Amino acid sequence: MNLNIKCRKSLKEAKRIVIKIGTRVITLPTGEPDLNQLKKLADQVALLHNSGYEMLVVSSGAVGAGMEALGMKARPTHVPDLQMCAAVGQAQLMSLYDMFFKPHQIKIGQVLLTHSDFHHKLRLTNAKRTMRHIIANRVVPIINENDVVADEEIKAVMSLGDNDSLAARVVSLVDADLMIILSTVDGVLNETGARLPCLNDVKSAFNLIDPTLGDSNNLSKGGMKSKLDAANHALKCGCTVVIANGRSEQILCDIINGKDAGTLIVNGIHKG
Repeated sequence: MNLNIKCRKSLKEAKRIVIKIGTRVITLPTGEPDLNQLKKLADQVALLHNSGYEMLVVSSGAVGAGMEALGMKARPTHVPDLQMCAAVGQAQLMSLYDMFFKPHQIKIGQVLLTHSDFHHKLRLTNAKRTMRHIIANRVVPIINENDVVADEEIKAVMSLGDNDSLAARVVSLVDADLMIILSTVDGVLNETGARLPCLNDVKSAFNLIDPTLGDSNNLSKGGMKSKLDAANHALKCGCTVVIANGRSEQILCDIINGKDAGTLIVNGIHKG
């Protein structure tokens, strides 16, 4: 049995799963939330949650939603404007998540984190305790960077970098078994644009692709390099990673059910 098939079969055994949802996965080109797409992903998270999995969602899209609500056509460059967009958009985003999870009788909780939370011992301990208590009580946390106050993140100074990095840090915070990064590409692509089904480690991916390629645009900050960096961090925590197209039908369920979707990245120790 090859590595891809063997490791994908074991994904169903994961217990605690971090899902990172990129901005373009859940927004229209204008930055307006894509309600149909949001509902599809919420339905899948709900199905997995109600099947016994512990689900954590790291969601981008707040700044884009705020831009649309405020009538902005391009991502602002001034920090106060970005923070204003985040403040307006975060409220909209949480309202939509609540609306889509409510029919499944699932409660959600907002968790906003900053760089400092991971570098201050007491705050890190508090964040870890709160997050684990949320999970234990079967609440799905919707996690984002606190852009309203974390101007160092928006300035990219001492930053988490983007929500890819934040998701990887959440993995270490809660000891997750699996991290799924949802983008608008089918996974890690090689130089010809073909999807790589499985990688033994992140280093091999950097050797095979142009890591600057990705889905970054005027609404989002990440690209494939940030996803691979996040994957590398998660692997060091003992977590398996899948990078996949969040706009594919039933992508989360397909991944958990062991289907050949996206790019599976495993620690090299699994090669045997």
